[in-house]
Amino acid sequence: MYPVFTDLFFCIFESMANRTKLYFASDFHLGVPDYKSSRDRENRIVRWLDSIKDDAAEIYLVGDVFDFWFEYTTVIPKGYIRLQGKLAELTDAGIKVVMFKGNHDMWMFDYFTKELGIEIISNELTFENNGKKFFVHHGDGLGPGDSSYKFLKKVFRSSFCQWLFARIHPNLGIGIANRWSRGSRVRHKVDNIRKEYSNEEQDCLVSFAKNLILTEPYNYLIFGHQHLPLEVKLSNDSLYINLGEWLYYNSYAVFDGEKLELKHFTTLTGF
Repeated sequence: MYPVFTDLFFCIFESMANRTKLYFASDFHLGVPDYKSSRDRENRIVRWLDSIKDDAAEIYLVGDVFDFWFEYTTVIPKGYIRLQGKLAELTDAGIKVVMFKGNHDMWMFDYFTKELGIEIISNELTFENNGKKFFVHHGDGLGPGDSSYKFLKKVFRSSFCQWLFARIHPNLGIGIANRWSRGSRVRHKVDNIRKEYSNEEQDCLVSFAKNLILTEPYNYLIFGHQHLPLEVKLSNDSLYINLGEWLYYNSYAVFDGEKLELKHFTTLTGF
């Protein structure tokens, strides 16, 4: 018996020792534009998570995982069970999973923490890994301008607004939210997204990042929200990364202990 337990111990130890990388992805927008494409995207995301589970120490999902999410006391939106099952598998295996509230799924409360062991971040997260300092935020409401959204964000995140929405029957509340989300900008084609992005000098998140490193020297500043994968060198020691999205780009970032790189997920069966 003892050799069996010894082999099992070393197998588990070796598996944990190989898990050293940090992965970042955002803007899955599960739920739009229709059921089939959302399910296809969910399957693709699950394949990606399965492909990184052997070397991932930590996985950061940086907002807008869902195009809409609201947790009633006893009800959550229907679907997405394959993603939830895979995330449960990862956390059960000892991999740290962190989810950020985005502007589409800001009404996360304690479901993912209680059921799946996932840490929920409402705003920014700062941490250090292997001597590198990270600043991570979904990206909504940062930088200059967009005052109307910043006001709405405060309203939607208020406990009173959440209490009011919880009074609406789930069939009606989630139905209204889903109809609204289907008209959102995530349905834009790639060319339209590129046209919306003029240059880095006018990018509010790049501007925010440049101002931030004047007072706090972060090595990596990681955002989502804008749906366009980008790398912008802010200084010799600071890099801005926008994670893009998974409707068109299937983009993510990985930190191997030395450097952070932006990548795209592909499989033998295509996107």
